[in-house]
Amino acid sequence: MMHFLSAGMAVNWTMIWTGDSLKSMKFDLLEIAARVAIGYPPFLFALCFHEYAHGWVAKLRGDRTAERMGRLTMNPLSHIDPIGTFLFPLIGMATGVPLFGWAKPVPVDARNLKNPRTDMFWVALAGPGSNIFLGIIGSFILVLALKFFGSSTYFGAISELMQTFIAINFVFAIFNLIPIHPLDGGKVLERFISPALNSKLLEHQSMFNIILLVLFLTGFLSKFIFAPAQIASMFSIQLAERLLL
Repeated sequence: MMHFLSAGMAVNWTMIWTGDSLKSMKFDLLEIAARVAIGYPPFLFALCFHEYAHGWVAKLRGDRTAERMGRLTMNPLSHIDPIGTFLFPLIGMATGVPLFGWAKPVPVDARNLKNPRTDMFWVALAGPGSNIFLGIIGSFILVLALKFFGSSTYFGAISELMQTFIAINFVFAIFNLIPIHPLDGGKVLERFISPALNSKLLEHQSMFNIILLVLFLTGFLSKFIFAPAQIASMFSIQLAERLLL
């Protein structure tokens, strides 16, 4: 499955070559390293958990293809795509340029499923559902950290890391629920439309990929993803505060 990543963290590469230019370069590089350290681990964990969830639910429904191929694991090495898991996300985090990130799709053989039409719905929903689950868990961890370590000098870093983790997971969930192929939302939609209509949608999958890319790069798509992701993040954190504080 293709996944979304947009790092809203920009870096200013403009430097005035004065006597302090080397010092400025060092600061910028440290800033980039800090952004990657805060943003990349949550991204990688969310991505691997998403793919693992697909394989795990497929196994529950009768298909062990992912397990046999070594994909039913949280080991990033089993899921990485050199460009989608490393190059694009790291460039995005370093520069603020909105880029996609993705992992290798987890293989699912619908012929092994007990009820292919219904089971593929649950397999597809498992990915975004897992990210919603992680976003909620992250909210509770953030609030617990505030409760027990709020006065610690390390709380600022913990808070930033967890808020990034929460936001990335809700963005992943909302993006992947867009009801077109090849996103998970396309498989979810498949459960409720006729096979003939779904075949037509599959035929135009490449066109949908191009449209998604254009909408994203123009910033149009971001407006419809980040706003609900932000609302979901705030709601999840507020829920955790009410229950724990």
